[in-house]
Amino acid sequence: MNWKSFFIGLGAGLVCGYAAREALAHRPLMNPDQALAKAKELFKQNGPISGSWIYMKPEKYEKQGLTYTVYKGGISRMQNGHLDQYEFIADAKTGCVIDAVKIS
Repeated sequence: MNWKSFFIGLGAGLVCGYAAREALAHRPLMNPDQALAKAKELFKQNGPISGSWIYMKPEKYEKQGLTYTVYKGGISRMQNGHLDQYEFIADAKTGCVIDAVKIS
């Protein structure tokens, strides 16, 4: 094994790893409408939706010691003649629903 080649490969790997980490850390936020669409997809798995909304301004949210940048929104649906409403919290970078709570 040639040590020169080894260290060149190691250096290139470290530089690429650092660049990838920086690129992922500075990922832009998802459009709030896209986050709402993902949440609606998730809620539609349990039945039709009659309404939805989302706050357009991202907020900081902490859950189990982790801090997220999130969008807050809501979904409403009719089930058995009764209006059920849910609030959800979606990750602003990925659109994944982090938390959902039934409010009525």
